[in-house]
Amino acid sequence: MEQDINLRDNDKIEAAIEALQKETTEEMLAHTLTVIRKRMKEKGHLIPAVEQSADQAPLQMRVIQTGDGKSWFAAFTSFDEELKGSNSVMSAFTAEIGPLFLMTLRTDAVEGLIINPWNKTIMLNKNLIRIIIHNYKGE
Repeated sequence: MEQDINLRDNDKIEAAIEALQKETTEEMLAHTLTVIRKRMKEKGHLIPAVEQSADQAPLQMRVIQTGDGKSWFAAFTSFDEELKGSNSVMSAFTAEIGPLFLMTLRTDAVEGLIINPWNKTIMLNKNLIRIIIHNYKGE
């Protein structure tokens, strides 16, 4: 599948998450958050999971519920990652990481954002997002 230019370096995020899954330490978590912050500062994008409501209102972020009953937004580092847990594409467009994080922080109904919910997964609760976006002003 052809790669969107805005997703080009997201393999670095995937590699950091994979390393974190193999070695779950505070150091690896800090490294992974740093990699995500760097992609955010480079104006990198993720693919948000979205859904169209029945009344044809604008697209909204899809909410995923975890086993503990908590709600999360979801986004993917690549179209390949998006397809791993589903037979259909949930979104064909990308969104810049910084504004996506800011929107997540402003949404009271969610705990945070899950990157790649099917594979190479990291669950970024709002505290972790605040760490990543520290001093981020957005545009």
